[in-house]
Amino acid sequence: GISHVLTLVLQELSLLCKRDVNGVGMLYDLLRSRWLQALLKIYECLQNYLGKRPVPVTLQARALTREVVELLREAPQSGEIKELRRLLRAPHLKAALLSAHDTVAQKDFEPTLPPLPDNIPENEEAMRIVCLVKNNQPLGATIKRHEITGDITVARVIHGGLADRSGLLYAGDKLVEVNGVPVEGLEPEQVINIL
Repeated sequence: GISHVLTLVLQELSLLCKRDVNGVGMLYDLLRSRWLQALLKIYECLQNYLGKRPVPVTLQARALTREVVELLREAPQSGEIKELRRLLRAPHLKAALLSAHDTVAQKDFEPTLPPLPDNIPENEEAMRIVCLVKNNQPLGATIKRHEITGDITVARVIHGGLADRSGLLYAGDKLVEVNGVPVEGLEPEQVINIL
């Protein structure tokens, strides 16, 4: 992997260091530094993990748990079976853990949007429905009121921000609705509070 390539580069650089080529000594020291070696090892571990990404055994853990509870009901009632049934029926396990597992296993992260109607007139303005899931991070875009139309528009998309990384918002886009709330007639500050 990368460690092997780095070893080969260091061997080549050590030959150049002996010839005293400009800047090679500094580059050699940099590539030999402990922090870079550690960083490369972490990078290789992450690449290995991504290559061997674990896959869920089942997509329906909640349904499987219900089946197991039913089977345990018919089994001879020992202390262990009673304890297992009690654990599998616990609300925090069923509602939180297994539900989260099934969501991740099915990769069902995005909200579902209603289908577009079939009867849109050809001369209708094009409209995009944009869904950005934002946690505590800022949107990465500024908004303003258009001087002539009074519409709320995206003034600027900040490089590297959520809006930029998504590729869904552009400077000049008109905002019609945010989180289901129409923005017509609102001040930019009010729209920011909704965002």
